[in-house]
Amino acid sequence: MLKLRDEQLTLWDTILPEEIRKLPAELAIIDELLDDESFLQPFMEKHPTKTKMGRPTYPIEKYLRLMVLKRKYNLGYESLIKEVGDSITWRLFCRIAIDEPMPDPSTLIYARKRYGDEVVEQLNEALLHKLKEKAVLKHRKLRTDTTVVESDIHHPTDATLLQDGVKVITHLVRKIRQVASHAAQGFEDRTAEIKEKILSIAKVLRRRSRESWEEVDRITESVIEVTEAVVEQANAVVAKIRETGKRMAQQSKGRLQTAITLTGQLIRQAKQVVSGTRVIPDRIVSFFDPEARPIKKGKLAKGTEFGYKVRIDETESGFITGYAVYNGNPADDELLIPAVKAHIETFGVAPTAVATDRGFFQQEKRIGSDGARRQTGQLTPKGQERPGENGT
Repeated sequence: MLKLRDEQLTLWDTILPEEIRKLPAELAIIDELLDDESFLQPFMEKHPTKTKMGRPTYPIEKYLRLMVLKRKYNLGYESLIKEVGDSITWRLFCRIAIDEPMPDPSTLIYARKRYGDEVVEQLNEALLHKLKEKAVLKHRKLRTDTTVVESDIHHPTDATLLQDGVKVITHLVRKIRQVASHAAQGFEDRTAEIKEKILSIAKVLRRRSRESWEEVDRITESVIEVTEAVVEQANAVVAKIRETGKRMAQQSKGRLQTAITLTGQLIRQAKQVVSGTRVIPDRIVSFFDPEARPIKKGKLAKGTEFGYKVRIDETESGFITGYAVYNGNPADDELLIPAVKAHIETFGVAPTAVATDRGFFQQEKRIGSDGARRQTGQLTPKGQERPGENGT
């Protein structure tokens, strides 16, 4: 059951002096904004309040304010709970009474997963409309750029990716063995064997010779063979699980099947590499984040980054008014028109000026055909320098 807020006052609401109850100027502005019902609407649409069944959720009013503090001060969930619990000001901002227990960090984590990215997008839209109503947000000009959001993954190699797959499969089979021991009979734990091969690759690479790379390919081939054997045994486990009706075993079977499928993709990918195909489109770089991709942005400090490409749209007021996350590394010149269209959808009018870097140049002439009146050109052709660059 969705619970929007706690309506009941506490004793502390009458005891605390007015001076202590006064929020700092910045938090007071945010507090006033969040009092608008439009910020509760996304939660109400996702979980209708009509139903009275089930345990009440943590109050949305408190959850929303806690997440604002988390983002604003870049806190982890545990740090957030500790800091808010120790601060009267932050408790007042979050509408958490002084004598009220703080929620467990896992409560906020589960809530974030339950509400999802769709609710976050709707909250951002509600904030933009609120700022526009207050005439705080100017939107005549648009600036758009791209960056890379790196995934929290280790540096990928074909052998270590296969190692991750074997580890996960082995872990899942162990769990299955606890509830359906007959299904896991015949499955061999080969994680130590693969770990030994990975360590041998590190020793070989220290030589930094042509022969060392050939030897790495041979070791990778042996890792592929071991992984294929593990996948074959795991498929046999899945087949045996079909014979049991135990719920936990069936749930583990689904996760195991997913791990087997992904590991199979990594095996095919590794075979391509050792056969000489070093450049693979849509290459998987993480077992745990399979949508992440290798991205080169031309930075001197970072040759290749692993994650997602993000387009960020900004107005002349300095507010970020739109964003989009892309899998892979689409060319910047494909992303300008979507940025302009998103601006038009948000504000109802086209920008009078668009500023980007030179990577967006190929779509300069197409802006006008999509409705944006480009009064000021800020697009520099690829490969050309603006006057004054490099000391000229």
